[in-house]
Amino acid sequence: MLLLTDYRTDHLALPNRIVMAPMTRLRSEPDGSPTADVADYYAQRAAAGLIVSEGIWPHSTGQSEAWVPGLQTDGHVAAWRRVTEAVHAAGGRIFAQLMHGGRKGHPLARIDGTLPAGPSAVSDADVLHLIDGGKAPSLMPRAMTRDEIAAAIERYAAAARNALTAGFDGVEIHAANSYLVHQFLAGNTNLRTDEYGGSLVGRMRFALEVTDAVVAQVGSRRTAIRLSPGNPQFGMREDDPAPLYRALVAELDRRELAYLNLTDNDDYRALADLRPRWTGPLIANVGENRAPTSAAAAERVLRAGHADLVSFGRAFISNPDLVQRITDDLPLAPIREDVLYGRTAEGYTDYPAWTPESVRNGSAA
Repeated sequence: MLLLTDYRTDHLALPNRIVMAPMTRLRSEPDGSPTADVADYYAQRAAAGLIVSEGIWPHSTGQSEAWVPGLQTDGHVAAWRRVTEAVHAAGGRIFAQLMHGGRKGHPLARIDGTLPAGPSAVSDADVLHLIDGGKAPSLMPRAMTRDEIAAAIERYAAAARNALTAGFDGVEIHAANSYLVHQFLAGNTNLRTDEYGGSLVGRMRFALEVTDAVVAQVGSRRTAIRLSPGNPQFGMREDDPAPLYRALVAELDRRELAYLNLTDNDDYRALADLRPRWTGPLIANVGENRAPTSAAAAERVLRAGHADLVSFGRAFISNPDLVQRITDDLPLAPIREDVLYGRTAEGYTDYPAWTPESVRNGSAA
């Protein structure tokens, strides 16, 4: 099975082509530091060729909802170092995903109580977790000023520096799934007429400036990016993604990044269209807005030449030993949806590795 073969470049040495996708789980302390359970959670899954962490805010003004962790302070760095040390001790590799909420946010969901701001004053359809345990929709955001855009770019760079100090092997810029960089890319969330909007070049500018700022701090081979062309989540609309993403991928390819993490779409087959335009490592995400990724689906993508690696999300939540289960063709355990998000180890680090007894107990069926 190609999925289980190693993958090596001048900057990546991975024992298999299975990537753990970034997944928000909301296990953090009130200050935004990851809890002790986070180290156990990722270490349990260190057999993945590569782990991409849950989205981490670079600055509190980019916190999308309560209990999402940060990478802004010395305390955050120290807490994440415990996570990376646990992963490395278990033989794994882990990149930090930098995720700015942009228009997605609420003062009661942020540790600093700030209002959300994005490219334009266009509301988000998401319902967010609040600090008090309740939920509420995002508020109408402000349009970011040029000074705020410049500050956000610097905060991505600062968080990238913090990520390497914390022991991460690299950083992935989250430019997908309705978060800030994606908001600049999409025509319905970027109504600007200045240099950060108004044309394909303008809408790409923020993504490229963030990428260049991060590369300047940590190097191109430790910088990656995630894109989801045409992803309609949370009211995003890109009626004709191909022209923008072809141009963007061409520009990014010149920067020789660590990898491109690319989400496929039923309306725009991004993998087939953009793979020929990208010369570096490519991670395919084929489970977004679809059934969970299976080993068979991942193998088909690799055999078609559309990617070098494939990310698995939901399967990794309930199967810490997913690589072993794929290797031995073992059944997968189901997710316990009622404890997907929470403050404790329940539904997080208490999923067992496969044994015949676990099947009899109903936890690996």
